[in-house]
Amino acid sequence: MTIYIVNPNSSQHVTEGIDHAVDPMRAASPVPIEARTLIEGPPGIETQAHVDGVVAPMLAHCAKLENQASAFVVACYSDPGLAALREQSNHPVLGIAEASILTAMTLGQKFGIVSILSKSVPRHMRYVGAMGVMDRLAGDQPLELSVLELSDKTRTFERLKTVGTSLRDGVMADVLILGCAGMTAFRADLEAYLGIPVVEPCQAAAAMAIGRVALQKTR
Repeated sequence: MTIYIVNPNSSQHVTEGIDHAVDPMRAASPVPIEARTLIEGPPGIETQAHVDGVVAPMLAHCAKLENQASAFVVACYSDPGLAALREQSNHPVLGIAEASILTAMTLGQKFGIVSILSKSVPRHMRYVGAMGVMDRLAGDQPLELSVLELSDKTRTFERLKTVGTSLRDGVMADVLILGCAGMTAFRADLEAYLGIPVVEPCQAAAAMAIGRVALQKTR
């Protein structure tokens, strides 16, 4: 039985970053953790059409894994198909956006989200509103970098420092969320630079999945 972390875009370097980010957590997991790439997905999920378009292939992908799964993690910050996958599967299903927001609220009073693009922000606002936690959101500001551009680590970290500082000092966020699975490599360095907690969503969701699997084993 395995915790499957499914990257709904087709960029293998994003999946490799997810795998590396959760690797230290494998020792704490009662079951293996495997990161997977949805090859039918776009290179990056950057629009509502992308979000909607990956739901059907992701559900089909996970259906084939159902009998080997202990839990599923949807590794896209828009949490595409989260409710549908929960309806389809008999196992715990975690979305990285939901998990990261819940985690951030245990680490600070006001959380800030670092988005990839300006057009991502309205989707995030709808989601935070649907969760009923808008009063805990300090702000959501974009890097203005695509998913593929995040692979330029020097450029990305410079933008993360600028946007992170703006969220910390400009809108008083006391905890930040990296709002894309393509930012996994930067959590520790950004946290050290800013001096406030930084939540990496894939790690947050993996931790919840591990906890859910462990709880099931106590029944």
